[in-house]
Amino acid sequence: MGKLTRFGVSVNSDLLVKFDSVLKNQNYSTRSKAIEDFMRQTIVNCELSNDSSQVVGSINIIYDHHRRELLGKLTDIQHDFQAIILSSHHIHLGHHNCFEAIIVKGEKKSIEELASKIKSTKGVKNSTLRLIPL
Repeated sequence: MGKLTRFGVSVNSDLLVKFDSVLKNQNYSTRSKAIEDFMRQTIVNCELSNDSSQVVGSINIIYDHHRRELLGKLTDIQHDFQAIILSSHHIHLGHHNCFEAIIVKGEKKSIEELASKIKSTKGVKNSTLRLIPL
């Protein structure tokens, strides 16, 4: 990490009041820390716009494990993408519902393809993809 650099920012006073309110609600101790986080998030969003970006993340799904042939289909899909899957964690939520977190690392485009195939599989009730650039 580099040295700290001080710089000035001019903003509309109404915007600053709203910003300070957000900072308070999110427990930021200083404006500097919040601005640093928002700058990082903007950079991450730009990096994630590139399909060939190297990323790490998770595909989180909820599904009915009693759905006929669903477990086999999910396993087959994951085997087709084993080069980008680091691990998966299966949790029983109740008699019918299961939660699975699939940890992935690789090219963003490939991970999005995997997430799309999983999400569109009949029996998957909910699916989210969370990515972070490397």
